[in-house]
Order: sequence, then C-alpha cells, then structure tokens
Amino acid sequence: MALMGITPHQFKQMQARLGGARRVPAALLEPTIPSSTLKPQATILGLDPSLRGTGYGVIRMAKPFPQTLVHGTISCPVNWEHSRCLVKIVQTLRAVLQEHQPEVCIVEGLFYAQNFQTALIMGEARGAALAAIAEAGIEIFELAPRKVKQAIVGYGAAQKFAVAKMVQRLLHLPEPPAADAADALALALTHIQENGRYRFATPRRI
Repeated sequence: MALMGITPHQFKQMQARLGGARRVPAALLEPTIPSSTLKPQATILGLDPSLRGTGYGVIRMAKPFPQTLVHGTISCPVNWEHSRCLVKIVQTLRAVLQEHQPEVCIVEGLFYAQNFQTALIMGEARGAALAAIAEAGIEIFELAPRKVKQAIVGYGAAQKFAVAKMVQRLLHLPEPPAADAADALALALTHIQENGRYRFATPRRI
C-alpha cells in the first residue's frame, strides 16, 4: 500500500480541525482565495486612523505570500492644531491612493473610549481618513481590533508587539513594522483571510 505524505501546514490544519492542539492562528492556515471575491492581484489598503499617528499599509495578493507595497505612519507633532493634522492625513492618503491604486480599504473599527474628548478626536481623524478613501471611490470595510488580533495572532487580546512580529513573519519583512503600521497591515491580511475559506472575522461595509 502506498504511503501518503502530508506537509507541515496540512498537519497543522488537521490538528486545528480535530482540536488536538492549541488553536493555530488563521493567518498560518493556507486559505484558498475564490476568484469571485478577491482578484488574484487584488491590492488592499489597511488603515488604523489616529490624529497623531495614522497607520497605513498596502499589500497585493501574490504567491507564495502577499507583497508589501508600502507601509508607514502619518505622524503629527503634539503642537500641531487638529485641523493641520487632518489636512496631513488627507493629503498623505491621497498620495498613497494615487501611487498604489488599492481596490479595497479595511479600517479598524471603533473602540469604546471612556474619555469623551478622546473619542471626539479619534472620530475627527477617522472621518478625515474615510473621506479621502471614499473620495477615490474605493470600497471600505471595518473590522474590530479584537477580531483582527484573533485572526493574525490567535489571541484577541494580543499585545501590539506580538501583532507586529506576526505581520513581519507573514509578509517576510526584514524587521517588524512600527506599531500603527503593523496594525494597518494586519487589517489588510485579515481581509485576505476573510475572502478565503477560513472565516474568523466578518467585515462590515461602511
């Protein structure tokens, strides 16, 4: 009788299905991307809005792993007026959109803020960012931060450093990206998984 070999990834998938091992992060499973939902060369923008440090990252579907086109943080000094920060967010995102032409944007969902002033400031940055994306006619979806961490790291309360290290590993980057940029790239990676066979986090269109 012929012996049938399996790859390490297939073995991890079998363990995850049977519950015989600790849960494997969805990002380490090998999803199949249906052509009807995500194009083979789809370009995805991940966005983590913040007034002083908006993270962004653009990846493109490729084999054997997604290609990172750009990532970074739109940083604004603390002495800048809010209006000046909002302008920089809009102008920077417009330049990123023009250069890389993403087909879809995944933005981090709203979180609960005890401080009303903090929530208001975050809303300003989010609104400016979404306006720049919508202006370009790009579809926008949002995902809750906890669901993104669950999909990428396998733990919904994972620390930012853990997310950055996993993003580095999945995208084969030379070093971990900065925290805000890592969160943005994690959003884009989670969207790829959502369009595959493993649905750990369903995005909401906005």
